[in-house]
Order: sequence, then structure tokens, then C-alpha cells
Amino acid sequence: MLATDLDLRCGADQLVCTMDLPDDEQAFLRDLVKASRQKIHLVKWVDRDGTDRQTVLTPAEAGRLNAIAHHRGISQSEVLRQAAHVSVTK
Repeated sequence: MLATDLDLRCGADQLVCTMDLPDDEQAFLRDLVKASRQKIHLVKWVDRDGTDRQTVLTPAEAGRLNAIAHHRGISQSEVLRQAAHVSVTK
């Protein structure tokens, strides 16, 4: 995608750019960029059907999962395996 496709406008110094997008889309894109700059945490686990899975977590998500795992006295992989059995409510 070319910069013109996003209607990107940069100032004379090229350090400040704005995109003509709705605020919610700009926030979404800003969060994507922010997350991609963070160190990722990969958790390998086995789904309820036996499929090997890999879940990529942000540092905040990894911390929260680790706290849950620690509280329950099990591994992060086991927390995700057990969570796969929880029914999704509609």
C-alpha cells in the first residue's frame, strides 16, 4: 500500500505525520505498532483436540497469565489447556 493510499500527510521536517482516518482506526493502528515494538512472550500448549498451539502474548498479557498460573500452581501451558475447555457464552 502506498502512502497516498492512506492519505498520509507529513510536516516539512517529516517527523510528524498524520493520517486522515477516523480516531478509532488511528488508535487501533497506533496500538498495533506499539504492540509490535514490545518483546513478545510465546506459550506453547496443547488444545483440547490435541492440536499443538502457540500463543503470542504481550508483556502485560504474559504477566497476567503468569499470575493466574502461579495462583493455581500450574504452568502457563496448563492454564491455556484448561481454558480451552471453558464454554464460550453468547
